[in-house]
Amino acid sequence: MSPTETGRTTTETVDTDAGPARITWLPAKKPRLVLAVGHGAGGGIEARDLQALAAVVPAHGVSVALVEQPWRVAGKKLAAAPKTLDTGWRGLWPALAAPGLPVVSGGRSAGARVACRTATELGAHAVLALSFPLHPPGRPEKSREDELLGSGVPTLVVQGGHDPFGRPGEFPPGEYEITEVPYADHGFAVPKKAGPTQDQALEIVTAAVTAWLDRLP
Repeated sequence: MSPTETGRTTTETVDTDAGPARITWLPAKKPRLVLAVGHGAGGGIEARDLQALAAVVPAHGVSVALVEQPWRVAGKKLAAAPKTLDTGWRGLWPALAAPGLPVVSGGRSAGARVACRTATELGAHAVLALSFPLHPPGRPEKSREDELLGSGVPTLVVQGGHDPFGRPGEFPPGEYEITEVPYADHGFAVPKKAGPTQDQALEIVTAAVTAWLDRLP
């Protein structure tokens, strides 16, 4: 591991069996939890929802760890297979748990699937699933609900109302919470002339997540 500090933000490279991964730490002053969030298959930690959470969550006593999977660190354009993503996440876990705090495992899209699949095995305190891809667009019969329902820990889903990978009304009943971001797509982008503004949409995301984190023991 090789940490490099930039102001209050620390970047740490972690060797995993899938290759080097990277964690960008945004620490809280007196943290009680770590929120580790991974990116999706089509982008990195610059995603608007991840950046919004990184800006807001530390003030609630939760340190944020923005996680970049090995394929992204290597500069590849295509995400690795799900098993390889899980391998990378497992390899990162000791570094995420190193502060000695409960770790909320999370991510957006493919990262949310990884968090759900590995939560029980890794001893995650809870799971945050942003834009969970319940099914491929236009293929509701290819449901991934088993991954979500199998997380085994308290889980919050934050989903765009117009997400082609699964609208909130399509989600199965289960022991998890779900918050809808009206009119938002898979990246939580909203049309300019309908519903909330882009800033308001992100405020819905951050408010839901911080309120849920505050309720966690």
